[in-house]
Amino acid sequence: MSAHVILITGASSGFGALTARALAGAGHTVYAGMRHTAGRNAPAVAEAHAYAVEHEVDLRTVELDVSRQESVDAAVASVTEEAGRVDVVVHNAGHMVLGPAEAFAPEQLAEIYDTNVLSTQRLNRAVLPQMRERRDGLLVWVGSTSTYGGTPPYLAPYFGAKAAMDHLAKSYAVELSRFGIDTSIVVPGSFTSGTNHFAHAMHPADTATAEAYDELYEGLMDDVGKRLAALSPPDADVGEVARTIVAVVDAPRGERPFRVTIDPADDGSEQVSDVADRVRAGFYDRIGFPDLLTTRSPAEG
Repeated sequence: MSAHVILITGASSGFGALTARALAGAGHTVYAGMRHTAGRNAPAVAEAHAYAVEHEVDLRTVELDVSRQESVDAAVASVTEEAGRVDVVVHNAGHMVLGPAEAFAPEQLAEIYDTNVLSTQRLNRAVLPQMRERRDGLLVWVGSTSTYGGTPPYLAPYFGAKAAMDHLAKSYAVELSRFGIDTSIVVPGSFTSGTNHFAHAMHPADTATAEAYDELYEGLMDDVGKRLAALSPPDADVGEVARTIVAVVDAPRGERPFRVTIDPADDGSEQVSDVADRVRAGFYDRIGFPDLLTTRSPAEG
């Protein structure tokens, strides 16, 4: 296995921070992207540095606000200048929501879509030119089982954005395969501990409408959380998501899985996505482009 230079978005905590540490521990040079590195996330920067020193790994941080193209461009330029290239991007940045769909302002849905979807486009446009030139690279997209599995109430804007990201990833996969660039979609389920997704969730701006729903749905979100937790086995380990991403990165080019699901609650996502991905593969065969589902090696031109 050769060491890769890896850039991860949303790496101040949760899946991102765990993945950054796991990839660094596997021998890679890892840049944990996060915003406000000199402010709110300064403690996360210090923790990453301390981890790197204690474990003697190459874990670095970089200022990266995925909502601003200039910040994304500057981060990619900084990593490239310092490390010489970017081999792998992990699209991990995401924002959760909690509340009835009607109570969210349209601008809030746009913000969620921006963080979960448009951020990936900003980063792809910044990093793909160098990957295409080298005919090598890997995009890892951190999705959600909600795209194909269970969709409990009061999470609609998040689910919609994650589904959009999944479809974007599928299109990128075939459009980049002839450039030798791999795509893998890593699909976590509902881990109810070990991340701060729910703690940092966006709530509806229209509180009057949200309160109107309480008349018939009061306490629903708490009940959903409890029932999701009850579905998961007691030994469900959020670190498995990070270990899965390490395995994807370490696999040989062209042999990486297109999709991997890590779902302790078993909400049906894996079964449905298996069917959907088979249908997708069959369609490409029917239209005469099965080669687009396989990453081309440099020797193939």
